[in-house]
Amino acid sequence: MTVLIAGSSGLVGSALTKVFQDSGEEVVGINTKVVNLLDLGKLITFMHKVKPTLVIDAAAKVGGIGINDALPVEFLADNLRIQLNLMEAAYLAKVNNFIFLGSSCIYPRNSEQPIKEEYLMTGPLESSNSAYAVAKIAGLELVNSYRKEFGLNWITLMPSNLYGPNDNFNLDTSHVLPAMIRRFVEAVEETVPSVTLWGSGSPRREFLHVDDMARAVLIASKSYSSSLHLNIGSGEDLTIKELAQKVARISGYKGEIKWDHTKPDGTPRKLLDVSRIQELNWRPEISLDEGIFSTIEWYRNANKIGGIRK
Repeated sequence: MTVLIAGSSGLVGSALTKVFQDSGEEVVGINTKVVNLLDLGKLITFMHKVKPTLVIDAAAKVGGIGINDALPVEFLADNLRIQLNLMEAAYLAKVNNFIFLGSSCIYPRNSEQPIKEEYLMTGPLESSNSAYAVAKIAGLELVNSYRKEFGLNWITLMPSNLYGPNDNFNLDTSHVLPAMIRRFVEAVEETVPSVTLWGSGSPRREFLHVDDMARAVLIASKSYSSSLHLNIGSGEDLTIKELAQKVARISGYKGEIKWDHTKPDGTPRKLLDVSRIQELNWRPEISLDEGIFSTIEWYRNANKIGGIRK
Protein backbone atom coordinates (compact mmCIF):
# COMPACT_ATOMS: atom_id res chain seq x y z
CA MET A 1 0.00 0.00 0.00
CA THR A 2 1.24 3.48 -0.86
CA VAL A 3 0.33 6.07 1.79
CA LEU A 4 0.54 9.76 0.92
CA ILE A 5 0.89 11.93 4.02
CA ALA A 6 0.23 15.64 3.56
CA GLY A 7 2.09 17.74 6.11
CA SER A 8 4.72 15.04 6.55
CA SER A 9 7.37 17.27 8.14
CA GLY A 10 5.23 18.53 11.02
CA LEU A 11 4.44 17.17 14.47
CA VAL A 12 1.65 14.89 13.28
CA GLY A 13 2.96 14.06 9.82
CA SER A 14 6.40 12.95 11.03
CA ALA A 15 4.84 10.62 13.61
CA LEU A 16 2.46 9.19 11.00
CA THR A 17 5.32 8.66 8.57
CA LYS A 18 7.24 6.61 11.13
CA VAL A 19 4.34 4.43 12.25
CA PHE A 20 3.19 3.60 8.72
CA GLN A 21 6.75 2.87 7.56
CA ASP A 22 7.29 0.66 10.60
CA SER A 23 4.14 -1.27 9.65
CA GLY A 24 5.66 -2.01 6.24
CA GLU A 25 3.81 0.53 4.10
CA GLU A 26 5.39 2.69 1.42
CA VAL A 27 5.06 6.32 2.51
CA VAL A 28 5.22 9.38 0.30
CA GLY A 29 5.41 12.61 2.29
CA ILE A 30 4.49 16.02 0.96
CA ASN A 31 4.92 19.48 2.41
CA THR A 32 5.40 22.96 1.00
CA LYS A 33 8.92 22.07 -0.14
CA VAL A 34 7.58 19.20 -2.27
CA VAL A 35 4.35 20.68 -3.64
CA ASN A 36 2.30 23.74 -2.72
CA LEU A 37 -0.97 22.43 -1.31
CA LEU A 38 -2.61 25.74 -2.21
CA ASP A 39 -1.86 25.08 -5.89
CA LEU A 40 -4.56 22.68 -7.07
CA GLY A 41 -3.04 22.09 -10.51
CA LYS A 42 0.34 21.02 -9.17
CA LEU A 43 -1.30 18.90 -6.50
CA ILE A 44 -3.45 17.07 -9.07
CA THR A 45 -0.36 16.33 -11.18
CA PHE A 46 1.54 15.07 -8.14
CA MET A 47 -1.36 12.88 -6.95
CA HIS A 48 -1.77 11.25 -10.38
CA LYS A 49 1.95 10.52 -10.47
CA VAL A 50 2.06 8.89 -7.02
CA LYS A 51 -1.28 7.01 -7.30
CA PRO A 52 -1.62 6.50 -3.52
CA THR A 53 -3.82 3.84 -1.95
CA LEU A 54 -4.45 6.04 1.08
CA VAL A 55 -4.17 9.80 1.60
CA ILE A 56 -3.86 11.24 5.11
CA ASP A 57 -4.47 14.96 5.50
CA ALA A 58 -2.21 16.06 8.35
CA ALA A 59 -1.54 19.43 6.72
CA ALA A 60 -3.00 22.56 8.27
CA LYS A 61 -2.24 26.06 9.44
CA VAL A 62 -2.26 25.60 13.23
CA GLY A 63 -1.41 27.57 16.35
CA GLY A 64 -2.40 28.57 19.84
CA ILE A 65 -5.10 30.94 21.12
CA GLY A 66 -3.19 34.14 20.35
CA ILE A 67 -2.36 33.48 16.71
CA ASN A 68 -5.80 31.96 16.02
CA ASP A 69 -7.48 35.06 17.38
CA ALA A 70 -5.14 37.43 15.50
CA LEU A 71 -5.30 35.77 12.06
CA PRO A 72 -8.82 34.34 11.57
CA VAL A 73 -8.85 34.95 7.80
CA GLU A 74 -5.67 32.90 7.29
CA PHE A 75 -6.80 30.13 9.61
CA LEU A 76 -10.13 29.81 7.82
CA ALA A 77 -9.18 30.48 4.20
CA ASP A 78 -5.85 28.61 4.03
CA ASN A 79 -7.19 25.54 5.78
CA LEU A 80 -10.28 25.46 3.59
CA ARG A 81 -8.12 25.64 0.46
CA ILE A 82 -5.73 22.92 1.64
CA GLN A 83 -8.60 20.57 2.44
CA LEU A 84 -10.52 21.27 -0.76
CA ASN A 85 -7.43 20.81 -2.92
CA LEU A 86 -6.30 17.58 -1.28
CA MET A 87 -9.75 16.03 -1.52
CA GLU A 88 -10.36 17.08 -5.10
CA ALA A 89 -6.92 15.84 -6.18
CA ALA A 90 -7.46 12.55 -4.33
CA TYR A 91 -10.89 12.08 -5.93
CA LEU A 92 -9.56 12.78 -9.42
CA ALA A 93 -6.74 10.29 -8.80
CA LYS A 94 -9.37 7.68 -7.77
CA VAL A 95 -8.13 7.39 -4.19
CA ASN A 96 -10.67 5.26 -2.34
CA ASN A 97 -9.17 5.68 1.14
CA PHE A 98 -8.74 9.13 2.70
CA ILE A 99 -8.26 10.16 6.34
CA PHE A 100 -8.98 13.75 7.34
CA LEU A 101 -7.55 14.86 10.69
CA GLY A 102 -9.67 17.41 12.48
CA SER A 103 -9.40 18.93 15.95
CA SER A 104 -11.28 18.81 19.24
CA CYS A 105 -11.89 22.56 18.89
CA ILE A 106 -14.80 21.72 16.53
CA TYR A 107 -17.01 21.08 19.55
CA PRO A 108 -19.13 23.73 21.32
CA ARG A 109 -17.37 25.96 23.82
CA ASN A 110 -19.57 24.79 26.68
CA SER A 111 -20.12 21.23 25.55
CA GLU A 112 -21.22 18.53 27.95
CA GLN A 113 -18.20 16.53 29.18
CA PRO A 114 -16.75 14.13 28.20
CA ILE A 115 -17.47 15.15 24.62
CA LYS A 116 -19.14 12.52 22.48
CA GLU A 117 -18.91 12.64 18.70
CA GLU A 118 -22.63 13.41 18.54
CA TYR A 119 -22.17 16.71 20.40
CA LEU A 120 -20.86 18.42 17.25
CA MET A 121 -22.77 21.62 16.40
CA THR A 122 -24.96 21.51 19.49
CA GLY A 123 -23.84 24.95 20.68
CA PRO A 124 -21.69 28.02 19.92
CA LEU A 125 -17.96 27.61 19.27
CA GLU A 126 -15.14 29.20 21.28
CA SER A 127 -14.71 32.62 19.63
CA SER A 128 -10.90 32.72 19.85
CA ASN A 129 -10.48 29.79 17.44
CA SER A 130 -13.84 29.64 15.69
CA ALA A 131 -12.33 30.29 12.23
CA TYR A 132 -10.08 27.24 12.52
CA ALA A 133 -12.93 25.18 13.95
CA VAL A 134 -15.26 26.11 11.10
CA ALA A 135 -12.61 25.07 8.58
CA LYS A 136 -12.30 21.67 10.26
CA ILE A 137 -16.07 21.25 10.42
CA ALA A 138 -16.25 22.05 6.71
CA GLY A 139 -13.57 19.41 6.05
CA LEU A 140 -15.56 16.83 7.97
CA GLU A 141 -18.69 17.65 5.97
CA LEU A 142 -16.78 17.45 2.68
CA VAL A 143 -15.44 14.00 3.60
CA ASN A 144 -18.96 12.81 4.29
CA SER A 145 -20.18 14.37 1.06
CA TYR A 146 -17.60 12.42 -0.93
CA ARG A 147 -18.67 9.26 0.94
CA LYS A 148 -22.33 9.88 0.19
CA GLU A 149 -22.04 10.97 -3.45
CA PHE A 150 -19.26 8.68 -4.66
CA GLY A 151 -19.26 5.76 -2.20
CA LEU A 152 -15.67 6.34 -1.08
CA ASN A 153 -14.10 4.98 2.09
CA TRP A 154 -13.19 8.40 3.48
CA ILE A 155 -13.17 9.01 7.23
CA THR A 156 -12.50 11.80 9.74
CA LEU A 157 -10.57 11.50 13.01
CA MET A 158 -10.69 14.14 15.76
CA PRO A 159 -7.58 14.17 17.98
CA SER A 160 -7.32 16.01 21.29
CA ASN A 161 -4.38 18.32 22.07
CA LEU A 162 -1.25 16.68 20.65
CA TYR A 163 2.38 17.13 21.64
CA GLY A 164 5.77 15.51 21.16
CA PRO A 165 8.94 15.70 19.03
CA ASN A 166 8.92 18.03 16.01
CA ASP A 167 6.33 20.31 17.62
CA ASN A 168 6.25 24.07 17.06
CA PHE A 169 8.00 25.85 19.94
CA ASN A 170 7.59 29.39 18.60
CA LEU A 171 6.09 31.39 21.47
CA ASP A 172 4.05 33.53 19.07
CA THR A 173 2.37 30.63 17.29
CA SER A 174 2.69 27.45 19.38
CA HIS A 175 0.14 25.57 21.43
CA VAL A 176 0.14 25.63 25.22
CA LEU A 177 2.31 22.60 26.03
CA PRO A 178 5.28 23.25 23.69
CA ALA A 179 5.17 26.91 24.73
CA MET A 180 5.41 25.86 28.38
CA ILE A 181 8.26 23.48 27.66
CA ARG A 182 10.26 26.21 25.97
CA ARG A 183 9.49 28.78 28.69
CA PHE A 184 10.50 26.52 31.56
CA VAL A 185 13.57 25.04 29.87
CA GLU A 186 14.83 28.54 29.08
CA ALA A 187 14.01 29.69 32.62
CA VAL A 188 16.16 26.86 34.00
CA GLU A 189 19.03 27.69 31.66
CA GLU A 190 18.88 31.42 32.42
CA THR A 191 18.06 31.06 36.15
CA VAL A 192 14.94 33.20 35.80
CA PRO A 193 13.17 33.80 39.16
CA SER A 194 9.62 33.68 37.75
CA VAL A 195 7.69 32.61 34.65
CA THR A 196 4.44 34.32 33.66
CA LEU A 197 1.89 32.28 31.72
CA TRP A 198 -1.33 33.20 29.91
CA GLY A 199 -4.73 33.25 31.60
CA SER A 200 -5.89 32.00 34.95
CA GLY A 201 -4.65 28.42 34.71
CA SER A 202 -8.15 27.12 35.44
CA PRO A 203 -9.21 25.63 32.06
CA ARG A 204 -8.96 21.86 31.79
CA ARG A 205 -7.28 20.20 28.82
CA GLU A 206 -6.58 16.69 27.57
CA PHE A 207 -3.18 15.86 26.05
CA LEU A 208 -2.13 12.95 23.84
CA HIS A 209 1.37 12.07 22.71
CA VAL A 210 1.61 12.23 18.94
CA ASP A 211 3.02 8.69 18.72
CA ASP A 212 -0.11 7.33 20.40
CA MET A 213 -2.22 9.33 17.97
CA ALA A 214 -0.28 7.89 15.02
CA ARG A 215 -0.97 4.35 16.19
CA ALA A 216 -4.67 5.19 16.42
CA VAL A 217 -4.65 6.47 12.84
CA LEU A 218 -2.96 3.27 11.66
CA ILE A 219 -5.59 1.15 13.40
CA ALA A 220 -8.46 3.27 12.08
CA SER A 221 -7.07 3.05 8.54
CA LYS A 222 -7.50 -0.71 8.67
CA SER A 223 -10.65 -1.17 10.74
CA TYR A 224 -12.89 1.92 10.68
CA SER A 225 -15.32 3.14 8.04
CA SER A 226 -18.16 5.43 9.00
CA SER A 227 -19.55 8.87 8.30
CA LEU A 228 -19.37 9.50 12.05
CA HIS A 229 -16.04 11.06 12.93
CA LEU A 230 -13.94 9.33 15.57
CA ASN A 231 -12.50 10.97 18.69
CA ILE A 232 -8.89 10.18 19.61
CA GLY A 233 -7.67 11.19 23.06
CA SER A 234 -6.24 10.02 26.35
CA GLY A 235 -9.56 10.17 28.17
CA GLU A 236 -7.94 12.16 31.02
CA ASP A 237 -7.57 15.89 31.59
CA LEU A 238 -5.99 18.34 34.03
CA THR A 239 -6.00 22.08 34.64
CA ILE A 240 -3.51 24.31 32.83
CA LYS A 241 -2.14 25.23 36.25
CA GLU A 242 -1.54 21.55 37.04
CA LEU A 243 0.10 21.15 33.64
CA ALA A 244 2.42 24.08 34.33
CA GLN A 245 3.44 22.62 37.67
CA LYS A 246 4.13 19.29 36.00
CA VAL A 247 6.26 20.80 33.21
CA ALA A 248 8.15 22.94 35.75
CA ARG A 249 8.91 19.93 37.93
CA ILE A 250 10.02 17.69 35.05
CA SER A 251 12.18 20.44 33.52
CA GLY A 252 13.81 21.18 36.87
CA TYR A 253 12.42 24.70 37.27
CA LYS A 254 12.01 25.78 40.90
CA GLY A 255 11.04 29.43 40.51
CA GLU A 256 7.65 31.12 40.83
CA ILE A 257 4.82 30.62 38.32
CA LYS A 258 2.69 33.70 37.72
CA TRP A 259 -0.51 34.08 35.68
CA ASP A 260 -1.47 36.95 33.37
CA HIS A 261 -5.25 37.23 33.86
CA THR A 262 -5.53 39.78 31.05
CA LYS A 263 -4.89 36.97 28.53
CA PRO A 264 -7.73 34.68 27.36
CA ASP A 265 -8.34 31.21 28.76
CA GLY A 266 -10.20 29.81 25.76
CA THR A 267 -12.64 26.94 26.16
CA PRO A 268 -13.26 26.08 29.85
CA ARG A 269 -12.86 22.34 29.34
CA LYS A 270 -12.18 19.89 26.50
CA LEU A 271 -12.25 16.21 27.38
CA LEU A 272 -13.13 13.74 24.64
CA ASP A 273 -15.24 10.64 25.04
CA VAL A 274 -12.93 8.02 23.50
CA SER A 275 -15.07 4.92 23.96
CA ARG A 276 -15.45 4.35 20.21
CA ILE A 277 -11.72 4.33 19.41
CA GLN A 278 -11.17 2.07 22.43
CA GLU A 279 -13.56 -0.44 20.86
CA LEU A 280 -10.94 -0.81 18.10
CA ASN A 281 -8.49 -2.13 20.74
CA TRP A 282 -6.49 1.09 20.94
CA ARG A 283 -5.24 2.62 24.18
CA PRO A 284 -2.61 5.34 24.72
CA GLU A 285 0.69 3.85 25.86
CA ILE A 286 2.66 6.99 26.78
CA SER A 287 1.80 8.66 30.09
CA LEU A 288 1.74 12.44 30.25
CA ASP A 289 4.75 12.54 32.60
CA GLU A 290 6.73 10.21 30.35
CA GLY A 291 5.72 12.15 27.24
CA ILE A 292 6.62 15.54 28.71
CA PHE A 293 10.00 14.21 29.89
CA SER A 294 10.89 12.76 26.47
CA THR A 295 9.69 15.90 24.68
CA ILE A 296 11.79 18.12 26.95
CA GLU A 297 14.82 15.94 26.24
CA TRP A 298 14.11 16.10 22.51
CA TYR A 299 13.73 19.89 22.69
CA ARG A 300 17.00 20.34 24.57
CA ASN A 301 18.92 18.15 22.14
CA ALA A 302 17.34 19.67 19.04
CA ASN A 303 17.88 23.18 20.38
CA LYS A 304 21.63 22.55 20.58
CA ILE A 305 21.81 21.81 16.87
CA GLY A 306 19.20 24.33 15.72
CA GLY A 307 16.69 21.66 14.76
CA ILE A 308 13.49 23.14 16.17
CA ARG A 309 10.83 25.61 15.10
CA LYS A 310 10.98 28.59 17.43
